[in-house]
Amino acid sequence: MLLTGGDALMMSTKRLEEIIQQVREIAHVRIIRIGTRLPAFYPYRIIEDPGLIDMIRKYSLSDRRIYFMTHFNHPRELTDIAIQAMYMLRSSGAVTVNQTPIIRGVNDDSRTMAELFKRLSYIGVPPYYIFQCRPVVGNENYAVPLEEAYHVIEGAKGMVSGLAKRARFTMSHMSGKLEVIAVTDGMIYFKYHQAADVKDIGKVLSFKSNPRAYWLDDYLSQGSFKKAN
Repeated sequence: MLLTGGDALMMSTKRLEEIIQQVREIAHVRIIRIGTRLPAFYPYRIIEDPGLIDMIRKYSLSDRRIYFMTHFNHPRELTDIAIQAMYMLRSSGAVTVNQTPIIRGVNDDSRTMAELFKRLSYIGVPPYYIFQCRPVVGNENYAVPLEEAYHVIEGAKGMVSGLAKRARFTMSHMSGKLEVIAVTDGMIYFKYHQAADVKDIGKVLSFKSNPRAYWLDDYLSQGSFKKAN
């Protein structure tokens, strides 16, 4: 289960605990994920609230963990105080991972992305997902074409060790969650990790290269074929 919708840590600890307590009563929900960017821009939310740490310790159990899905987008956000906040979360029993969109002018070059990967791995916060920016109004100046983004990310992975190169380049499309798995020989390949149609889970989509494409729909409009993984 994912608690997000803005930023879950914007709620008071009391309100957050009320929700987590109720979720913990649902036997089949083993993982609670909390999406937050506060460790990057306001880590004092964590450091100055011992009640939050006590609450995590209470509900992040040995067989049912609380995960914090953080959003560090640039290595400069990993300040000493942010690192301290992340250490406190992990010490309380939470699991921490990081996901970031690839953003024009912020982390759209391989060296910056590699430095982010390395510094996250140093503090025990594995890179998890890199998201392609959604094509919504207001995002145009920050979006990076898919194939350019793929090469930025692969270039970054080539500069780091195995522990720092675990992030997957993904998009959450209306048809499911897809990973961009390869750009090669004039083609681009996607793989469904989850899909609205369960028959599509694990399938691969291949398209002719389109350097101007920003989203899956830009490829669908030019035709495609699907093959089994």
